[in-house]
Amino acid sequence: MGRLKYSITPEKKEQSSRAMGTEHHISPKHALEICSAIKGMRAEAARAYLEDVIAKRRPVPFKRYNKKVPHRRGLMGWDAGRYPQKAARAVLSVLINATSNAEYKGLDPAEMKISHVSTKQGRTLRGWMPRAMGRATPKDTETVSIEMILTEVS
Repeated sequence: MGRLKYSITPEKKEQSSRAMGTEHHISPKHALEICSAIKGMRAEAARAYLEDVIAKRRPVPFKRYNKKVPHRRGLMGWDAGRYPQKAARAVLSVLINATSNAEYKGLDPAEMKISHVSTKQGRTLRGWMPRAMGRATPKDTETVSIEMILTEVS
């Protein structure tokens, strides 16, 4: 597999930092909903939000993949939501990496805003589950790559 590339390049490279997490074993639908929820937030607010999702204190609104998703208390402007903890941990690790890259470049992470966050489909890991009578059923694992760009707010 070749090296993944970012889908966009920031306008001001000196005032931005970026990070990418590749091939996380998480749900692509959960990753997309989390990324749409944190886009545009400040880095510290997004970190607090993701930590609250992991602790099941704040739900993530499911706007696209919300068929048979129940109502959750605490959602503003939306009804359906969930607490995708595993995907939130993966997105949080990419966010921490992006803020660390900002510190390394000499930028203030408290003044950073998530200007771009997206998910890409990764490799599908093929597997087989044995069944009765000598048969087998395919059991595939989907992977997700997450890219994030933080830009300094001026």
